[in-house]
Amino acid sequence: MKQLGLPVLLNAKMQLSNFIGDKNKQILTFIETLFLDNNSNVVMISGSKSTGKTHLLQACTFAAMNKQLNAIYIDIKEELPEGFIVNLSDIDWVCIDNIDVADSVQQQQLFDLYNQIKQTQVKLIVSAKNLPNQLNLLKDLKTRLSLAMNFTLEVLSDEQKTVILQGKVTDKNIRIDTKIYTYLFKHYSRDLSDLMSAINRLDEISLQKKTKITIPLVKEVLDLN
Repeated sequence: MKQLGLPVLLNAKMQLSNFIGDKNKQILTFIETLFLDNNSNVVMISGSKSTGKTHLLQACTFAAMNKQLNAIYIDIKEELPEGFIVNLSDIDWVCIDNIDVADSVQQQQLFDLYNQIKQTQVKLIVSAKNLPNQLNLLKDLKTRLSLAMNFTLEVLSDEQKTVILQGKVTDKNIRIDTKIYTYLFKHYSRDLSDLMSAINRLDEISLQKKTKITIPLVKEVLDLN
């Protein structure tokens, strides 16, 4: 799904209903309360790689749109129109991913947006790898984000990552034995993006060779011998 003319595609599989993690339940509960709150709210989501920051922000965007609200998801890593961020104060839900890589101009725009929405009903959800006081941001912006509602996503276990991967491969009609995941975690990577890319490669090669995805094939394709 595209949004407001931005070249960012939302992944319809990223929903609040399939966002996992026992400790993350409090975050989901809080997000649900935001839909009943008529005041502006700013939420800071932090977490290391593969903890689900993008999933959560896109899921918030979908949830807002499903309630007939105007919502937008922005990834600072993607190219954005000049001055785009500061002009979002009339959007109901603004979800901005990876603010830790924002340049000084974007940081100033985010600070201005923060101030613009004070007396509105806008919900601003932002994400970064670390808590505000650990980020290299403009001092005033860092102070504002420190005062926001802050949540840190839990680091997922291998079992939880397996559940996520199984869901993704099922959507792609790929069949993989669970022992393959265990092997990949141990010998290849625990990063979900890396793992999904590897699985896509394995699926492509297995189709070419007309064989199942096996540990010998994993070793061959990913050069793990």
